[in-house]
Amino acid sequence: MADDAIHDTDSALAYGSALLHGERVRLRGLTDADLDPLVDWWRRSDSAALHQNSVTVRPEAAVREMFQIWSRNDSPGGAGFSIDDETGNLIGHATLWGATLPARVATFAIVIGPDAVGRGYGTDATRTMLRYAFDELGVRKVELRVWAFNDRAIRAYEKAGFVREGVRRQVAFHGGRFHDEVLMGVLAEEFRGR
Repeated sequence: MADDAIHDTDSALAYGSALLHGERVRLRGLTDADLDPLVDWWRRSDSAALHQNSVTVRPEAAVREMFQIWSRNDSPGGAGFSIDDETGNLIGHATLWGATLPARVATFAIVIGPDAVGRGYGTDATRTMLRYAFDELGVRKVELRVWAFNDRAIRAYEKAGFVREGVRRQVAFHGGRFHDEVLMGVLAEEFRGR
């Protein structure tokens, strides 16, 4: 926020207006209409290996409730938003949770719909969520975990500013073998310094 310092009413309005907008995406509150596609994307067996410990089909109602809980935005330590592309189409969901005093470290997760994957939306949405975390929530650090085989996600997170901090060895079992989990994080000053 250093470049966007709030010093009067007009700058406060400009800040608020731009806060949830990336270069190509817009973050917004979850609507009932978002739930069917989000639930479908989460429950797809092809992408489940990327964001779940095991490929299972959770009940629709449980996944619907998960997105609703992530999007309540009633906790000072987190936030969840639906992600729209530049034409206003829903393309995903992102959430932060767990940023409490004194550490102020939030955990980040994102899901992008299959038609929007590989088009730069995930990186833009991640940067927008990081800006929100650091400039609005007062978070000190944002961290995440990603399976080591998910090279596409790792590249997107690195483009957004995350660095690899460590590896949890052989903690996931997919495809008949064990896989590592990469721990990544970004500090507020690292993000602002980019």
